[in-house]
Order: sequence, then C-alpha cells, then structure tokens
Amino acid sequence: MIAIPGNVRVWLATGHTDMRRGFPSLARLVQESVKRDPHAGDLYVFRGRRGDLIKIIWHDGQGACLFTKRLERGRFLWPSLADGVVTISVAQLSYLLSGIDWRMPQATWRPQASG
Repeated sequence: MIAIPGNVRVWLATGHTDMRRGFPSLARLVQESVKRDPHAGDLYVFRGRRGDLIKIIWHDGQGACLFTKRLERGRFLWPSLADGVVTISVAQLSYLLSGIDWRMPQATWRPQASG
C-alpha cells in the first residue's frame, strides 16, 4: 500500500476520461479543466467510459506518479455530474478503491453477528 498523506485533497474528475492518457496528458487536463496545479501534491482521479478502470495522478514532491486500477467485476461508483470535479477525503478514496460506496460507507458495511 502506498502511504498517502492525510492532508492532501482528492479530486474526482466527473464524467469519463480517455484511459489512453498518461501523466502529462492528464496533468494538462487538470490544469485546463480544474484550474489546479497537478504538481502541488493533490490526487486527481479519472474514470474510463466503461467504469471499470480508474487512473490517479499524484506528484509526491519527488516525482510524478500514475496509478491504475481495473475492477474484474462491477464498476467504480462515480458522481453523475457531466463536467467538473468533486472533492472527497482520502478515506473515501480508500472506500472507492475497495469497491465500497464511498458516499455512504456505513450503509454498505455490516459486521457479522457473533454467536
């Protein structure tokens, strides 16, 4: 697991993104669409058209990072806004990457009854 500092902001790019893009192209998208500096240490998350693939770009202070995750089954839950961005917490990102509904994690997780 990669340790992400708790003070970073996580930005979800709503809509879908061409997943052929690499860090330079996604960083340019952040600059032009979100009007943010992709090298400032925040995480920017993009989802493909089918919904089973996401890419995250992050500049950790030493270099540019590009993370990719593809689900074997299902889709990543994504905001329904056509354009723009949504900010979530690092904890919500963890839920998202685990396939848990990051909008309401308590409703998704239920402890097993001990007996």
